[in-house]
Amino acid sequence: MSRSISRDDLAARFGSPLYVYDLDRVAAAHDDLMAALPDGVTRYFSLKANPHPEIGRTLRERGARAEISSAGELDAAFAAGFDAAEILYTGPGKTHDELAVALDAGVRTFSVESPSDLRHVGAAATVRGVVADCLLRINSVESGGTTSIRMTGAPSQFGIDSETLPALMPELSTVPGTRLAGVHLFSLSNAKDEDSLIAEFRHTAATAARLRKETGMPIGLLDLGGGFAAPYLAHGERTVYSGLRAALEEVLDEHFPGWRDGEPRVAVESGRYLVGDCGELVCTVVNVKESRGRRFVILDAGINVLGGMSGLGRLLPITVEVDTDPGEPGEPMEPATLAGPLCTPGDILGRNVDVPRLRPGDVVTIPNAGAYGMTASLVMFLGRPAPAEVVVHGGEVVSISRVEFHRKYE
Repeated sequence: MSRSISRDDLAARFGSPLYVYDLDRVAAAHDDLMAALPDGVTRYFSLKANPHPEIGRTLRERGARAEISSAGELDAAFAAGFDAAEILYTGPGKTHDELAVALDAGVRTFSVESPSDLRHVGAAATVRGVVADCLLRINSVESGGTTSIRMTGAPSQFGIDSETLPALMPELSTVPGTRLAGVHLFSLSNAKDEDSLIAEFRHTAATAARLRKETGMPIGLLDLGGGFAAPYLAHGERTVYSGLRAALEEVLDEHFPGWRDGEPRVAVESGRYLVGDCGELVCTVVNVKESRGRRFVILDAGINVLGGMSGLGRLLPITVEVDTDPGEPGEPMEPATLAGPLCTPGDILGRNVDVPRLRPGDVVTIPNAGAYGMTASLVMFLGRPAPAEVVVHGGEVVSISRVEFHRKYE
């Protein structure tokens, strides 16, 4: 990320902690992904990664569409200027009210996770006199690659078990208010390498082709899901997929020879890859203490600001690397536990993190925090204010915002 703007200055101007998002990095990530894909493949941006409207707007302007899974994300998509007709609504727990809001707003494409989910969409569409195009999300028995987060192959709230699909098709194809429009096969997140990603896409395409042959399932849209990798809260660069385009073209030519003419239309989804390296979390050292031979650096940012999903034991890495300017050149690095300010022993961002000898008041930066940051955290826990979010473009601040919470007790 460009450092033309001092993080110390930003913290002084807008408070600490704060997120800094660089729109130039968002654009670069999108262009890298587009270059790695065959021509004509639709890119859906998963707003769950970061719903900030400026980020969404940048991606929309470069041709991406929006994938959402709540009415709140629908609002964020509209704030970014996405067209309702091009939004994909996903998720296993679509409520009656959420479906009503989405359909009334003009959303017509849904990914459904079960026969009952399809019926719920159909019932809401029928009341409004419209037809919803529905992708059947498939929970495949097998997988093609390996990853830190698998999305198929086990009992799950996500997707229709592939082995049950032939028997279910007569029911699925006749639900009032719906039209089967294709398949959705999101089977992994953050693939460990390009070979794993290609293997997963190869398996996904083969599975879709087999199911179409076995069931007669129409496939107008083939959503291959994602899995594009990017570092999270640690130094590193986004993966450049130099071999993916040719490999995916070969796979699609084999299983869906009409894809180049849009039959089916092919799509992928990405959140982490598109926005992960656009963001940094800037925070301030509040206190430094020693306890039984261990050094604790206490920051003004904790799990309420960063990585609340770490409570699931998945996303937050064991250690978090920190960019920092304090200290003399060549000052040795020493291990420390990075703790947040919350009154709970679970408020730990990293253990045995090598950092300079930090002092209270020092400003530090946690890199690659553009995805699953503030909105994936315990922002209401202990009533601390949400961090500011600063957006920069071309080395200049273009917006500053902060989520505000309002409570009314009666």
